[in-house]
Amino acid sequence: MELTSREGLAKTYSLAMVKSFLIWTFTLGVCLLVVGFPLIVLMVTIGVMMAITLQAVLPMSAVLLVTGILVGANVLVVVLGAGILTLKGIRPQEVSWLSWLHGEANVLHTPVFAACPLTCDIQK
Repeated sequence: MELTSREGLAKTYSLAMVKSFLIWTFTLGVCLLVVGFPLIVLMVTIGVMMAITLQAVLPMSAVLLVTGILVGANVLVVVLGAGILTLKGIRPQEVSWLSWLHGEANVLHTPVFAACPLTCDIQK
């Protein structure tokens, strides 16, 4: 009986780790695209200059090489970041700025309706 419960716990823990890794990968990818847009523009600018420079040395595959390096570096940064956050045990549900990810709304103020003075005193 204990063996089956341990196997179940191991499966549950590994599924939680995989789920956490996938959520972190998605979140970091979205943040890189949305918040890191100026960084992406800078990387594209540097990539274009690198491709033009390498065109003299590698005329057929300079653009492909530079594109592969830039895309690979971005994917590597996102996957390594997600892996580090997952291995440290930081869960996406524990992070305060990720409330949009799991559907919690930040209520800035409670709405006051015009009919409230008429209906607030009514007891159910």
